[in-house]
Amino acid sequence: MNVLVVGRGGREHSMVLELAKSSQVTKLYVAPGNGGMKEQATCVPIDELDMDGLVSFAKEAAIDLTIVGPEAPLNEGIANRFQEEGLKVFAPTKEAALLEGSKSFAKKFMKKYNIPTAEYETFTDVEKATAYIEEKGAPIVIKADGLAAGKGVVVAETKEQALKAVEDMLVSKTFSEAGSKVVIEEFLDGREFSLMAFVHENNVYPMVPARDHKRAFDHDEGPNTGGMGSFAPVPDITEEHIAYSVENVLQKAADGLMLEGRPFTGILYGGLIMTEAGPKVIEFNTRFGDPETQVVLPLLKNDLVQVFVDILDGKDPELEWEDASCLGTVLASAGYPGPYKKGAVIPTFPAVEDMYVVHAGTKFEGDTLVSDGGRVLLVGAKAANLQAAHQKVYQVLDSMNNDNYFYRKDIGLK
Repeated sequence: MNVLVVGRGGREHSMVLELAKSSQVTKLYVAPGNGGMKEQATCVPIDELDMDGLVSFAKEAAIDLTIVGPEAPLNEGIANRFQEEGLKVFAPTKEAALLEGSKSFAKKFMKKYNIPTAEYETFTDVEKATAYIEEKGAPIVIKADGLAAGKGVVVAETKEQALKAVEDMLVSKTFSEAGSKVVIEEFLDGREFSLMAFVHENNVYPMVPARDHKRAFDHDEGPNTGGMGSFAPVPDITEEHIAYSVENVLQKAADGLMLEGRPFTGILYGGLIMTEAGPKVIEFNTRFGDPETQVVLPLLKNDLVQVFVDILDGKDPELEWEDASCLGTVLASAGYPGPYKKGAVIPTFPAVEDMYVVHAGTKFEGDTLVSDGGRVLLVGAKAANLQAAHQKVYQVLDSMNNDNYFYRKDIGLK
């Protein structure tokens, strides 16, 4: 098979690393890809949102299967275009991807189908939003309705922070049109986890749960980021918690989307929090999570190509998972998630058994691999348990001495 992955980040490189292992793959392409993917795939300089370019390439290169990584092209209708052209694609349609594309749609959907989540209200008027915050108090959560690259959520610990977040989104347009409507919801107390599943219509095949660390600095301090590290599975999430979440969240969502005439094919991601009343949904994503994918896929025993093919054919892929732990820490550019410089030379690391490096923001300048983003690499490792995986990763990272980068030192410790 000729396989195309659409995207350029760590999530896509993680997929590429797994797909490259398959004996079923003749040619593996990634569009546009990044510097670190060149070893496993042919990078094609086509932007993720260039639908015409991607469709033309898929036809010219006789692509048998396309997998879409990022949320933006999903919400622009890339799956619809590929299907209209008779091209096989593993991705939700624009209509199904709205579950991530609009938080207000997602909240109404959850209410309608009795999916456990926080109480909420939606606002476009700053005065009404302000009055609601004054009434409810803090802590409280403010979310930009649209796509904001994982940064459109403010967990406000004071009323002042909440009011500023509303002002930033509705008046100052910090997230442009993504923040022209805001969802304000109750703060849920508990420990978060991510549960992803391969989905085709009513068929839901869950993966192992993961937990990511969103805050920039140790001890969960600093601003929210796209994720500074992750680990899987999650020791405090039991088989009962997973079964409950599959039945009451993922399956209900898949069934509800079918009833709405928005059948879902792709990866359904439940961002969940373990409350005293059980797991509740913080958010849905309609694609692989980043950086969770980088620690979940290495534990999958199955041939990933066969998994995609089976699911598209309506067959049970019979997922098998390693009895091991996987942990990954993000190496970020100094200054991230604020202003940062690009073009720093990518460090090299000593080889350690069951260790791997996933590239997120890298590119070649001549023959030199340099940074090209805020989150640059993820250094990951597999081991018998979480503590051993943590030791492997930090044995490698702590050998590095480079002021151009920083990383959290406490991924997986809590």
